[in-house]
Amino acid sequence: MNMINEINYPEQQYGNYTDTENTIWALLYKRQMDSISAVASPHFSNGLSLLGFTSASIPDFKQVNKHLHQATGWTIYAVPGLIPNDIFFHRMASKSFGATCWLRKMEQLDYLEEPDMFHDVFGHVPLLADPVISKFLEALAGVAINYLDNEMVIEYIARLYWYTIEFGLIKEGGQLKIYGAGILSSIGETKFCLSTDANPIPFDVNQILQTPYIKDSFQQQYFVLDSIHQLEGAVEELKKYIDQSIH
Repeated sequence: MNMINEINYPEQQYGNYTDTENTIWALLYKRQMDSISAVASPHFSNGLSLLGFTSASIPDFKQVNKHLHQATGWTIYAVPGLIPNDIFFHRMASKSFGATCWLRKMEQLDYLEEPDMFHDVFGHVPLLADPVISKFLEALAGVAINYLDNEMVIEYIARLYWYTIEFGLIKEGGQLKIYGAGILSSIGETKFCLSTDANPIPFDVNQILQTPYIKDSFQQQYFVLDSIHQLEGAVEELKKYIDQSIH
């Protein structure tokens, strides 16, 4: 069943953000920028600059969409939290990304189980301004909407999304850089993924599709791109893997 037209989420009520919430945004933003300034991939930091994000105020989705749509044709829409796969993938296939518009509390600065606005907006949205990453997401969603009733295939897609868009690393200028939103929005994971305790391994779609992910601790491995253009062929490799698994 296609649920895409059955739910209309409320828009971001920008004028309702409190001084405390803006203070929390500023604290998170400044702290994370200090942590990632030398290790974030330009594929992220260029988007951050293009969209005009700062510590001064919580981003206004309407303003974000003006810049984002001009850059790659994408937009974001407000969601209350995690949403059904049907809606998530159909809208993403149409270049629209759901982002939460609520912010964690002061006592949750270091860790939050459910993605909030800092994770979604600071971590994910700058990636949507990158042409290669945004096309990868559109293509990935295009595959997903054909297999929404197949839990195994959706799990494969989730793994590829997880180990790229959420927790991806890339080698740039002979150094490891971060482009995954789950890392870039987490001060703990930022430090860990580049430490000697982490396990960075070469990007391999087949291995990714056979590797379950974990949500409640640091990743046991990070898949490293040699070039962002490796994402351009990743969806075709996914399709081949799906065909082999189904038939």
